[in-house]
Amino acid sequence: MKTQSDPLLTSLPSGFGAVIIGASGGIGSALCARLQHEPHVGEVIALSRSEGQIDLLDETSIEKAAQQLQGKPIQLLICATGVLDVDGHPPEKSLKQVDPDIMLREFSINAVGPALIAKHFLPLLDRKKRAIVAFLSARVGSIGDNRLGGWISYRASKAALNQIVRTASIEYARTHPEIVLTAIHPGTVRTNLSRPYAGGHRTVSPDEAAASILTTLNALGPETSGSFIAYDGSAIPW
Repeated sequence: MKTQSDPLLTSLPSGFGAVIIGASGGIGSALCARLQHEPHVGEVIALSRSEGQIDLLDETSIEKAAQQLQGKPIQLLICATGVLDVDGHPPEKSLKQVDPDIMLREFSINAVGPALIAKHFLPLLDRKKRAIVAFLSARVGSIGDNRLGGWISYRASKAALNQIVRTASIEYARTHPEIVLTAIHPGTVRTNLSRPYAGGHRTVSPDEAAASILTTLNALGPETSGSFIAYDGSAIPW
C-alpha cells in the first residue's frame, strides 16, 4: 500500500480543491486525512452533519453549503455518506420485515440526499477542466450481483443512488466534457456502519479504503463517467 506521502491524485491540477461530504464518518475522515498529504492540493473542505454544516435531509443546508463555495477551484467532490441501520433497526432479512418509514428514511439519506448534493454542488465545477466526482455506493446495490436477497431497503436505496449517478453523468457530459462522475464501492471497511455485518468478508481499514478509492479515481477518464466500480477499479454490474 502506498504511504501517506505518496501522491495519489496526479491527474488533477496543482492547487485543486477537494470537497468531502460526510467528512466525520470513518471513510470520509480517512479521505480528508489522505488528501491533506497530497503535495499539490490547494484546499480540503470537509463538510458533515455532526459539525452542523450540512444535512442530507435538509435541502436548505445543502444549498447554503454549496453557495459558500462559489468561485473556489473544486476539482474533486466525494459524497461519503450513507446509512445501513436506521434508528437501531438492522437490515431486513425478509420481505415481512419491511417497514415503510424505515425504508423511506433509507431512501432519503442514501438516494435523495446525494441527488440534492449533485443538484447543488455539480454546478460549482469548471466546465472545461478535469473534475472527479464520486458517490459512495455499495456492491449490494447491484441488481445483477444480488444472489442472496435480504437487505431490501438498503439494496434498493443504493440501486437508486446508482441510477441517479448514471443519469447525472449523462447530463453533465454535455456541458462538462472532462468530468468523471462515478458510483464507487469502497469495499468492506472497518467502520461503525459495516463492522456488525462484516462476517467472513475481507475487511480493510478506513485509511486503506481511502487510498484505494483515490488511486482508482485518479486513473479514470471521462469515457468511464457514469460507471459503477469497486475500490480496485473493477466494474460492478448494475
